[in-house]
Amino acid sequence: MMTPYQQKKFDALFDQHINALRRQGKADSTIDMYGRSIRRIAEYFDICPDKLTQNQLKEFFATLVQTHSWSTVKVDRNGLQFFYKYVLGKRWDWVEIIKPPKKRTLPDIFTLSEVELLINRARELRYQTFILVAFSMGLRLGEVINLQIGDIDGARQRVHIRQGKGKKDRYVMLPEMAYQAMRRYWATHRHARFLFPAGRKPECQAVADNVMNRGGLQKSFKAIVEDCKINKTVSIHTLRHTYGACLVEAGLHLRAIQHEMGHECPKTTALYTQLTDATHQNTGEIINSMVDQLKLTFTGET
Repeated sequence: MMTPYQQKKFDALFDQHINALRRQGKADSTIDMYGRSIRRIAEYFDICPDKLTQNQLKEFFATLVQTHSWSTVKVDRNGLQFFYKYVLGKRWDWVEIIKPPKKRTLPDIFTLSEVELLINRARELRYQTFILVAFSMGLRLGEVINLQIGDIDGARQRVHIRQGKGKKDRYVMLPEMAYQAMRRYWATHRHARFLFPAGRKPECQAVADNVMNRGGLQKSFKAIVEDCKINKTVSIHTLRHTYGACLVEAGLHLRAIQHEMGHECPKTTALYTQLTDATHQNTGEIINSMVDQLKLTFTGET
């Protein structure tokens, strides 16, 4: 068990670790995971992890491989490496870890008919609008709920996605149907800043300090999928995968898809396609044509 002196030392080193991560501009999620990696190994041995031996590290990772996912193993290894280099000022001696065989799986995707069904079955306009916006622009969950009114440029048919994955900005095409849906939904609450403010009633949404809750949104989406009797392994992110796959089927150039989806590496986009002879296409025309196939009835319409 850590002595009071060891605990005080660990707390000081942990604070240095977190501060070093922040100085390097790491994302909050990375700071949280790398911080957890130091706490995990400290709790495993119940000592301050500044003087661990190579054999202790091997023991820790041998156990971790058996009890946690490979992604957790990699995160803990990277977190400890950061701790050694930037906090302890020590050279990190790599611990040999056998990587399990890579599983190559492809995600399930919705058909356009299923996307249409999801939107039409959603019982609240905010969920209908969210699903259409997420699908029609291929956005991640956080990118949708954090949309601000000033990010939407109807005249140029563009939306400014701020600080997406990797803390990078990008512009994406704004389909006309999605734009009209945004306008219709915003008119119900008229929040000065957010498109998707927290709250269920318009009067609460109008003065909300935050955006919609991620967990509540995911739970509601799952309920909508179940109501539609769609028996696939899906989530909100499946809408993004479906967007990419639909654009491939529509014949859009791979590089254009990569740009719209904000992929850093073209290999990520290549999950959606086996294109060999791609030709230049009109991105806006193809995206609008794809979205316009949806036959939707929004809550409140007669």
